[in-house]
Amino acid sequence: MSLAFIIGLVVLGIFFLVVEVYLIPGISIAGIAGVACMTGGVFMAYVRLGATAGTLTLGLALLGLVGVLYWFYRSKAIDKMSLTTNIDSKTNPFNGIKVNIGDKGVAVTRLGPIGRVQFNDTVVEGSAENELIDAGTPVVVVDVGTYNITVRTVTTP
Repeated sequence: MSLAFIIGLVVLGIFFLVVEVYLIPGISIAGIAGVACMTGGVFMAYVRLGATAGTLTLGLALLGLVGVLYWFYRSKAIDKMSLTTNIDSKTNPFNGIKVNIGDKGVAVTRLGPIGRVQFNDTVVEGSAENELIDAGTPVVVVDVGTYNITVRTVTTP
């Protein structure tokens, strides 16, 4: 009974450690359970079977863990679980709309400092240059960035 229990603890510990290393990396319950099971199995081997059997159990448990981890690493199971596609798409925040410096429009929402600005029939995201701009205020483009435009209120001469 005790030999089967010791072997079961060591095998369960190896299973939990493989799960920890390959499926849920980091320090989690599986890793703690794996170390606890292996330590418990080796400890029980020392207590119930003697020092020689305990040392043999420790060596075989470590050798088995290394062997299983190496076998799992060399198998194609990791390739099946891993993400191998690359994301090569790009976003276009203006959706093909051409906005140039000097274009005039109207603030659709309050720009405090970021809001929506309308140019002709197109609404884009914009940010106020130095001030808060209320909705309905005429604005002019002073800078076109990658993801938004910078505007300021139109000053009348």
